Amino acid sequence: MSEIEKVQTAYDESQIQVLEGLEAVRKRPGMYIGSTSESGLHHLVYEIVDNSIDEALAGFCTHIEVTINKDNTITVSDNGRGIPTGKHPKMGISTLEVVFTVLHAGGKFGGGGYKVAGGLHGVGASVVNALSEWLSVKVCNEGKIHEMSFEKGKTVKPMQITGDSDETGTSVTFKPDGEIFDTLVFDYDTLFKRLRDQAFLNAGLRITLTDLRSEETRQDTMCYEGGIREFVTYQNNGKNPLHEQVIYFDGKMEKADAAIALQYTDSYSEVFLSFANNIRTPEGGMHETGFKAALTRVMNDYGHRFKLLKDDDKLSGDDVREGLTCVISVRLEEAQFEGQTKTKLGNAYIRTFVEGLVSEKLSAFFEENPAVAKAIMEKAILAASAREAAKRARENIRRKTALGGAAMPDKLRDCNENNPELTEIYIVEGDSAGGSATQGRDSRYQAILPLWGKMLNVEKVRPDKIYGNDKLQPVIIALGAGLGNEFDISKLRYHKVVIMADADVDGSHIRTLLLTFFFRYMRPLIDGGYVYAAVPPLYKLKKGKETRVAFSDEERDAVSAEMRGDNENAKIDISRYKGLGEMNPEELWETTMDPGKRTLKKITLEDAILADETFSLLMGEKVEPRKEFIEKNAKYAVNLDF
Repeated sequence: MSEIEKVQTAYDESQIQVLEGLEAVRKRPGMYIGSTSESGLHHLVYEIVDNSIDEALAGFCTHIEVTINKDNTITVSDNGRGIPTGKHPKMGISTLEVVFTVLHAGGKFGGGGYKVAGGLHGVGASVVNALSEWLSVKVCNEGKIHEMSFEKGKTVKPMQITGDSDETGTSVTFKPDGEIFDTLVFDYDTLFKRLRDQAFLNAGLRITLTDLRSEETRQDTMCYEGGIREFVTYQNNGKNPLHEQVIYFDGKMEKADAAIALQYTDSYSEVFLSFANNIRTPEGGMHETGFKAALTRVMNDYGHRFKLLKDDDKLSGDDVREGLTCVISVRLEEAQFEGQTKTKLGNAYIRTFVEGLVSEKLSAFFEENPAVAKAIMEKAILAASAREAAKRARENIRRKTALGGAAMPDKLRDCNENNPELTEIYIVEGDSAGGSATQGRDSRYQAILPLWGKMLNVEKVRPDKIYGNDKLQPVIIALGAGLGNEFDISKLRYHKVVIMADADVDGSHIRTLLLTFFFRYMRPLIDGGYVYAAVPPLYKLKKGKETRVAFSDEERDAVSAEMRGDNENAKIDISRYKGLGEMNPEELWETTMDPGKRTLKKITLEDAILADETFSLLMGEKVEPRKEFIEKNAKYAVNLDF
């Protein structure tokens, strides 16, 4: 090894970097908030709100206000006790400064400040401070108003008393740092959905969201005295419940309590929302495991005891959860989550607690409400029969494909590359667009699968009907990873699954149907980030030989002005694309399929849940919820082509 090589590969104590204070957060923000994309941006708001929620859990806060200010900064205020402002006994500075500048400092580490808390790691306030261009905080307690300011996590204005007040509470205003985040624009609907969940989970807590960015202020105030009972009712809006009463029970133990609300509908899918200390746990955990085990056991015991099941018959977990809408909320001391983003609960004892609670309370409910129990049991028994039919359908597909060695679907135009990590499949609306996409694609790694005819509404059929459906079966076979519980992501033939549909109502319908299908029966596709929506342009602009495209009305106007330049009277021909099928192969490649120019939207779990909720609402059998939705959103559809 040469001397130069020795210098380059030297590894000693001088190369060990120590990040002081909050520098580590700014260096690796994804470790603390998940990402620096739009989801990470909104996570900042959640962290501050969670601290106010903790005050509500402790019984000291009744109202939380979240405001998107005109300059796109955020203010979160509550009427809790106010963050302590006295000198910290160990740090020697004000406790308020400790909370916002010291990582892993907070009232959630056994000091008695909070019995249960969502902000597990005590990093919420300090992380938000570290990732903000500036942050200011105002605390009212002990008859005084205390204020303090920071920039990029560092104190620029020490705490000082600025006035007197009989009120108590904390108000935090911050501006996310443009050096950290990909976008700085907050989405009202994203914040609304999260805050609505919190209002459902904390019965009687009032949460107000206000948007001051437009001339017409937008505001929603949420307060649900019925708590998670109303949450279940909301989730079932547009569906037909099997029983009018939402089943509810709760219980406590020394270190935890749990509340569970559930209702069955005549749909064929389940909606299961679980929370721990008010934090959504989309990956489940011990509380979900305990509930599901108890539910399956209780229903099998009931079925055998009342001769609804034969001695050797047994309902599966999927059988007993068909049509179930359930919200489970547990609160516990020292919750163990996987990661700061808190997606899965790991406390083992909570499984035993929830399982015992559900076994006792649900068994008693069935005994006291035999008509409801019978309706639920009959649905589960029908689901078991359908499961057997679906099994036969799956085996039939296996014989036709992998085990039988048959070819891929006739309409599939496969790619040449065999490595799934390098390939992508475009699921295209219509044969015409499919033909253009096939001619315009890069056949080395891009596969095309055209869809035709009316897409199946998976909400209204059982799985056995899906396997035999001539519209969905090609998708199942082409992706190659199976369906439902047997879905195996390791067998996925393409690591980009791109839905390419027109930018109109029909195209939105197709996307919604496919997303609902993926969400219900191929959820790992979405969880793993494999599903995308192509974003085709809306307009073509021509000036002489120059051609440009635009993806929105605003971009159309901007591009048009740019093409005119100094010549204000220059003629710009603007045409609206009516569909992908009218694009020639070159246009489709350049605007929608070329990796160097195209726009793809990655579908997140939130997108899929929203699609599921919207589809249930719009395609359900209840007229009133659909009418309300149309009346509320009609003003946004004035430019749509029908």
